[in-house]
Amino acid sequence: MALVCAGLVSLWAALGVQQHALAWTARFGALCAAAAAALYAVLQAVDGVALKQAVDAWVAAPEPEKAARFAAAEGIRWLEWGVRSYHSILLGSALVLLGVVVGVTRHVSRTIGWLMALSGLAYMVQGWIIGDSGFSAANALPTLAGIVAIAAWTAWLFVSAVRMKNTTPAGHPR
Repeated sequence: MALVCAGLVSLWAALGVQQHALAWTARFGALCAAAAAALYAVLQAVDGVALKQAVDAWVAAPEPEKAARFAAAEGIRWLEWGVRSYHSILLGSALVLLGVVVGVTRHVSRTIGWLMALSGLAYMVQGWIIGDSGFSAANALPTLAGIVAIAAWTAWLFVSAVRMKNTTPAGHPR
């Protein structure tokens, strides 16, 4: 996730947008990506540390304490849902904003930008569902759509970037 968010911030810098409104859209996209990276770190602390400790304490607790320990673990799980929800919404916002900029600037195929925006919408829907009902089956379709769209636009963007680098005359910055 750190690489994805760093890549989005790098994309903002690489686009070098000068138009006022579009430049602000790209900046907000980069800020959303940076905030999503920070929230992902918090998510790993909640899920990977706090929840594990709470579940281990619940399993090891004597029978009279099990209900209280389970309630604590459940509360941490709900906190995980909340952090994941906000992370997905911020990451989706970054993808939508930067996707619009890519689509409008036409440095690469406009379709790449619209696929970015589509993957962002899928992440935003995931965030909404997780915030509403946790990790549920209702999230399967937006998750699949987001994964497919991200795989498509990242591969296409990579190929486009390699082609640009190979076709740019020496001494001419792109």
